[in-house]
Amino acid sequence: MKELNAEPNQVETKNMDRDSRKKQPEEKPSSPWIEPWIEAAQTVGLSIVLALGIRTFVAEARYIPSGSMLPTLEVNDRLVIEKISYLFHAPERGDIVVFHPPAAAGEQFAHDAFIKRVIGLPGERVAVKDGKVYIDEKPLAEGYIASLPAYSWGPNTVPPGSYLVFGDNRNNSDDGHVWGFLPGDRIIGRATVRFWPFNRLAYLADPNY
Repeated sequence: MKELNAEPNQVETKNMDRDSRKKQPEEKPSSPWIEPWIEAAQTVGLSIVLALGIRTFVAEARYIPSGSMLPTLEVNDRLVIEKISYLFHAPERGDIVVFHPPAAAGEQFAHDAFIKRVIGLPGERVAVKDGKVYIDEKPLAEGYIASLPAYSWGPNTVPPGSYLVFGDNRNNSDDGHVWGFLPGDRIIGRATVRFWPFNRLAYLADPNY
């Protein structure tokens, strides 16, 4: 009897399998033109994320809108501003830095970025007199400036965590001699390479003092 009962059960199971296969909805093939667009959108999205990440944390391009850094940098020069090195060491004298100006520079510049050269370091006593910059009463040799400064400033001591920055075009630069010291947390990065125009392509080497 057991053998007779087994056969109907097997048949019933097979029939149920057939029914379940019949009831399963058929998958519709995706349109052949959709997949390339999806892949392209994913690629573009990833590229945007990477570009934003690089610009925020690694490097970005900037152009020079004014003549405050003549003769080193000219109007419309394009520069690479790197943001990595200051994670490992503090800015050094002679570095050309891009920064958000302090409040003392004026509300009209609150959303702008300036570019100047680091002159005074934290704790140093700086003065400008007789056409020269003095650091702790010693004259600073500056072969990169457009002309000797026609003003006097200081002496003042650079506060901890701050810097004194001047434009190379000393007499035509809205810089530290006008609005004071630059807090270090306002620095965006360091100018390292001029990539445009091509005939002036150059690495912006640090000066030898």
